[in-house]
Amino acid sequence: MPPRNLNIIIVTAFVSVLCYFAHQRAKTAMIVGNALDLIDAYYVDPVEKDQLLISAMDGMTSTLDQHSEYIPQQEYESFQDTLNQEFAGIGIFVEQPEPNKPVRVITPLVSSPALAAGILPGDLIVQVNGKDVSTEELREVSKKLKGPVGTGVDLTIQRGDEDVFISVQRGRIEIESVIGDYRDKENRWVYRLRDKPSIAYVRLTRFGEKTVRELEKVLKDLNNDFSGLVLDLRGNGGGLLHAAAEVSDMFINSGRIVSTRVRGGKVEDRFDATDGTFVDTNKPLAILIDNDSASASEIVAACLQDHQRAKVVGTRSYGKGTVQNILPLQYGRSALRLTVARYYRPNGKNIHRGKDATEEDEWGVTPDDGLMVELDENTILDLAKRWREASYPSLVQTGKETRQNDSSEVNQPSRSQSPADKEKPNSTNQSPQNPDKPPQNPDKPAPENNPETADTGAPSSSEASNEKADSGDTQPRKKTGLELDPQLRRAVEFIEQQLSGDNKQPTTA
Repeated sequence: MPPRNLNIIIVTAFVSVLCYFAHQRAKTAMIVGNALDLIDAYYVDPVEKDQLLISAMDGMTSTLDQHSEYIPQQEYESFQDTLNQEFAGIGIFVEQPEPNKPVRVITPLVSSPALAAGILPGDLIVQVNGKDVSTEELREVSKKLKGPVGTGVDLTIQRGDEDVFISVQRGRIEIESVIGDYRDKENRWVYRLRDKPSIAYVRLTRFGEKTVRELEKVLKDLNNDFSGLVLDLRGNGGGLLHAAAEVSDMFINSGRIVSTRVRGGKVEDRFDATDGTFVDTNKPLAILIDNDSASASEIVAACLQDHQRAKVVGTRSYGKGTVQNILPLQYGRSALRLTVARYYRPNGKNIHRGKDATEEDEWGVTPDDGLMVELDENTILDLAKRWREASYPSLVQTGKETRQNDSSEVNQPSRSQSPADKEKPNSTNQSPQNPDKPPQNPDKPAPENNPETADTGAPSSSEASNEKADSGDTQPRKKTGLELDPQLRRAVEFIEQQLSGDNKQPTTA
């Protein structure tokens, strides 16, 4: 047989095999496509094809674990904004308490264009660029508020019995993920406890693209000028795997941080600490967690606990030990979030809580002996209010004037609320490797979204003490975090015992 004919046969066979496998893959897709067409053509009532597609995708992912899901086009952009910790808009949190009623401003963000333009908490948005939006859905109003940086948007605001016309220039809004105990007079976060300025306090609200850089700056500014550090991960539902690994690496010099295993138990990635830390290893470190601390938060807490670098205080964590990939669909307009691996802490254990797990089973991260501290409902609400007011100062400054005729509480941003022109805040995070976030309880003290834009200044111990004294002269004294928070008090007590050389467990809350 001539060589040319042999080559043709080989190529034909290869193409035939490819076509066979392509047909096998396409056959399932054809079934779904045919079903969508039949429903669209013959169902008794009109249907939206896009909604049918979403329902079909939701049906497929519902047979998987609870962290795998389809992210439709109208939600994917907001999803990415949350991960990237920035978006283009005017910088407000909004909600729609009642259907077919005006969207209401929860609060403008610190340093946002909305705040500079004079938008206040409680304002009702009734017109955008001259068009009536008083009965439109939150999602539609959010779309109209969004736009390129530098462009303007004209709003008609209903404030009490009067209409106010406000023009706002859109800007680049950055969402902070590293915050402190309170803000100073310049609205900068102070990363020290007001009552004990010798103890540093850093709270992470998520693990996003900028979290590592934010935390590095804070720790460099503190420059080890503190006796101990409290790292607060309560309410932090997770984020990017690499961010969790890099945060852990800031506190240990060597050893395994976390590893991931794919189907069949094969180890895919290993993250190990590198030499050098941002915090003196001789300084005591306490980590606060609760049952909303999940995934990336659990990676950090488990790593530092296993390496005996920190003590864990609070309540048992959520128990999410899986990693999700974000797989783009429709040429990047939507995506599939799919669980692709499990992660394992340095001691080799996976902390994932299965569907049938009981309280007696081993899952999550458990506080160290003697450091389990439960919070009652009143304390949770008090802490939520304090954190909300610290994050959004305009709520305190204008609360009496704007809310006197409204008995409803301004809640922390949740899935029914929209941050700064964004249709749906979502702290589940996107990456080629991505620990996901469980549903967040908006009544918990730690909100999943804290888009503050203040600088990360860190005054010295003496400056923090002076700030405390100054603030007491201008307004009625409010309880500090240390006074309100039993878990924080236990963490501070542990640090002080370590400093005094007393290694006994704390006996009071």
